[in-house]
Amino acid sequence: MIDKTAIIDPSAKIAKNVQIGPYSIIGADVEIGENTWIGPHVVIQGPTRIGRDNKIFQFSSVGEMPQDLKFKGEKTYLEIGDGNTIREFCTLHRGTGHDKSITKIGNHNLFMAYVHVAHDCEIGNHTIFSNNASLAGHVKVEDYVVLGGFSGVFQFCRVGAYSFISTNSVVIKDVPPFVKVSGYYAKPFGLNTVGLQRRGFAEETITELRRAYKVIYRNGNTVAKALEELQSLVSPEIQRLVQFIEASNAGIVR
Repeated sequence: MIDKTAIIDPSAKIAKNVQIGPYSIIGADVEIGENTWIGPHVVIQGPTRIGRDNKIFQFSSVGEMPQDLKFKGEKTYLEIGDGNTIREFCTLHRGTGHDKSITKIGNHNLFMAYVHVAHDCEIGNHTIFSNNASLAGHVKVEDYVVLGGFSGVFQFCRVGAYSFISTNSVVIKDVPPFVKVSGYYAKPFGLNTVGLQRRGFAEETITELRRAYKVIYRNGNTVAKALEELQSLVSPEIQRLVQFIEASNAGIVR
């Protein structure tokens, strides 16, 4: 059902069973997948691709041009997967020509009210962004990450899978997978044990990750020395941790 007060550009592609609420605006070059629900007073600009089974609540701005002074109107994109919930007043922006020209959001993510996702970000699956969490441009957030309320991530940083950023934290370095960080600026505060348990990680895996955390953060090692010590641990989780740190350009939180 599309409300009679909604304004839909003729070029927009709206799949079957999409609901669009009163006074919402769907711009040119927008695609919306099946069973997606758009609340009242939502603005979606293109080029934007939205998958199926999403819910976008009132007063959200989706696919608007980036807040980047280098942006000169080039054709860039926003891509949103399936099963996401985007609550009130969220702002999700398209990419810029200075990166890959696309902002990408995966599947089954929850964006609580007033979340901001800037240009050229890449977000995985099953993440939770609490109220007012914000990403600067070019940030990569992997799967099952939780960002606390009013937290922020500086541009070009990466946030590893299953990590936890606590309320009011400001991240200026990469956050390794499985780690909990807090503070201004964010520092490591142990393994994200509760999150790992909730996601069904075996106790022996969590124990091994604790040992790896101590090697990185508690034993006085340099990053290079810690990586050297971790080479003897061959579980997939440890290797994921090692590979993430090895690929870091910004350095990891310390």
